[in-house]
Amino acid sequence: MRAYRPVAQRGATLIEVLIAIIVLAIGLLGLALLQITSVQSNHSAYYRSQVTILAGDLADRMRANRTAALGSAYEFDFPTSSSSNSVSGTQAQKDKAEWLNALALTLPEGTGKVEKTGALVTISVRWNDNRGRIKTVDSSDSGIETFVYRTEI
Repeated sequence: MRAYRPVAQRGATLIEVLIAIIVLAIGLLGLALLQITSVQSNHSAYYRSQVTILAGDLADRMRANRTAALGSAYEFDFPTSSSSNSVSGTQAQKDKAEWLNALALTLPEGTGKVEKTGALVTISVRWNDNRGRIKTVDSSDSGIETFVYRTEI
């Protein structure tokens, strides 16, 4: 009688292939979620850099028109976001209108506020950063961000 020797296994079984596909799919899903978080963070960082530039722009305009800035010509509270502010009147009124128009065009629901105490100026910029949010803190979180820039003119 002949003795049969067991044949060495060749290739992979179907179950091994399925497990490898599942492990690979989980890894790819993790990378996709990481990419989404990265895009949201970059979007929010872009808005913040634009706000910094725009706040510095208004501070420079105020320094160029220092006499009016030391008065109350540049002070105002958060108006409704609009890119159709009339650019006319005194230089301070033109500067405010151009700045508010730039905020509305650059940021979603972008608006600003200027307060002055002596020569110290506080420029606040507010915008809707829902698109850049990674996760909300609670259900009442509206996504409104406020950036505060303080300088002396």
